[in-house]
Amino acid sequence: MKVVGFCGYSGSGKTTLVEQVIGGLKLAGQRVSVVKHAHHAFDIDHPGKDSWRHRQAGAFEVVVASDRRLAKIREFEAPCEPTVHQLIAELYDCDWVLVEGFKHADLLKIEVWRASLGHRAQYVEDPFVTAIATDSPGELPHPTLRPVLDLNDAASVVEHLLHNQDRYEYRSPFSDAQPGGGAGEAAGSSYADLRD
Repeated sequence: MKVVGFCGYSGSGKTTLVEQVIGGLKLAGQRVSVVKHAHHAFDIDHPGKDSWRHRQAGAFEVVVASDRRLAKIREFEAPCEPTVHQLIAELYDCDWVLVEGFKHADLLKIEVWRASLGHRAQYVEDPFVTAIATDSPGELPHPTLRPVLDLNDAASVVEHLLHNQDRYEYRSPFSDAQPGGGAGEAAGSSYADLRD
């Protein structure tokens, strides 16, 4: 499984780029999953629905499934922030995991940067940034040997990923702690820590 993050400030175009990269990787025959960092108050459930009522009644987890999709909603007993590695451990096996947000995570990532927004570039100080996707390469604040990709050409980002697959191969930090254990076991042990 390969994992790549997409980091950048709000309004830089991360979501649009990720959406287009998903489509490009799928056209290349790849199975793609996404991990997205959200605002603390986000919800995918709706008042009055059975699953919402079960959560209101105090369920720790609610799993809703049909022959088309599955959703799992977990209520933390106390506020906590799962790491990106814990969230990746929750996923089924796939070819690529695209991570949006988690800009300070210890994952290889592509920085999405627009000069017009006036924000500083992360690649200058972050060794995990492997490439920069930008609409203004001539305005990058510091010279770099990292690949500079065209933000408006998602196909070039997909090509970069497919030609550098080995570099993005993911090794879970849980694999050392759980010899022979699968992702599910790692996720179970890590979420036990979140409940403490």
